[in-house]
Amino acid sequence: LDDDLRGSYILAADTVVAVGRRILPKAELVDEASQCLRLLSGRNHRVYTAICLVTPKETFRQRLVETRVRFKRLSEDDIQAYIGSGEWRGKAGGYAVQGIAGSFVVKMVGSYSNVVGLPLYESTTLLGGEGFPVRFGWLNAS
Repeated sequence: LDDDLRGSYILAADTVVAVGRRILPKAELVDEASQCLRLLSGRNHRVYTAICLVTPKETFRQRLVETRVRFKRLSEDDIQAYIGSGEWRGKAGGYAVQGIAGSFVVKMVGSYSNVVGLPLYESTTLLGGEGFPVRFGWLNAS
């Protein structure tokens, strides 16, 4: 409804971490992050990101991306040191795989960038399929 946005591409995404049927919070408190890490320790979990694209023609395109992740068994020292790093703040499941928590990952099946927070392949494919010039500016990117 905003005239400034009319004719624009709008891409929105959000990510959640799930263990079984339980959705973990975006940890804001130390206790939340600690609980998430204890739950993820030595277990498999899934990371889901929903992407929604609004096109200039005001149509909607959507994707749901799933990545399976297995964490090593975390010691209490691992958990406390990670909590001390502060990298967990505001992160789905209480961890940021692109940082220290990347060392917790034993196995990952699916999109790494999905676990970081925005699945790049799926996002660029969605945008490109709707006529957005994804490669515009790549030649001068450096």
